[in-house]
Amino acid sequence: MLWLNIVIGIGVLYLAIGLFFYFFQHYFFFRPEILPNSFTYKYPFEFEEKTFDMEDGGVINAVYFKVPNSRGVIYYLKGNSKSIKGWGKFAKEFLGSGYDFFMMDYRGFGKSTGKRTEHILYSDAQHLYKWLLNTYEEEHIIIYGRSLGSGIAARVASWNHPRMLILDSPYFSFLKNIRRWAWAFPLKVLLRYQIRTDQFLKSMQAPVYIIHGNRDWLIPITHSRELRDLYPGHVQLFEIEGAGHNNLPDYPEYHELLYDLLDGKHQLDIKPTEA
Repeated sequence: MLWLNIVIGIGVLYLAIGLFFYFFQHYFFFRPEILPNSFTYKYPFEFEEKTFDMEDGGVINAVYFKVPNSRGVIYYLKGNSKSIKGWGKFAKEFLGSGYDFFMMDYRGFGKSTGKRTEHILYSDAQHLYKWLLNTYEEEHIIIYGRSLGSGIAARVASWNHPRMLILDSPYFSFLKNIRRWAWAFPLKVLLRYQIRTDQFLKSMQAPVYIIHGNRDWLIPITHSRELRDLYPGHVQLFEIEGAGHNNLPDYPEYHELLYDLLDGKHQLDIKPTEA
């Protein structure tokens, strides 16, 4: 009886942890900073605040930085923490290279509101990409996805024809990365965000450049190496020696590489891949 009670106890605990993960996974994956609508953004360069009313009642808040005689626009899909209040500082690097810069907050972040699902993340990002098409030709749009945003960026890039896709510390798939921590659970059933970057790159027609620190413990560089190996000739990987997940900008190599990419000094001759 003792062993039976132990087995039952373990089973109940396993089920409880699984149910807790299923219903509260948002708290593990998203760490938003919520801002009141009255909040005023302050940046050291000129910008416009944009608000988009979505068909389902959601609201997407974004910031839009412009430079004179721009070479195009960087559509930046951010990571899973805080809000564009702090992320706006990353505009400086791109503005200094002569590009406009556009970034949104996902639903539940900053001033953005509404229900958030994997499909909705893609849909919102695509909606704003189409808005950019009112001003820019696709050959002048560069999509940049950072961490969580890398999978969303890959999805949008796969639906369109931007000049290039830059992935900063990406994951092979959200499912694969989470499996490192919850390998004992049926994640394909429990996980609400699978985000298959590996599948999205399959239909890409633009060059894909990956920047990843080789000491990243949150999303190991093996994810980027597998993406590169999956699409040889289609994906180019740049490894930053000694860099982790959140400190790439601390390395001069990152800035030099970014400038070279934006200046077109790295060129991949991409042929459409099979769907």
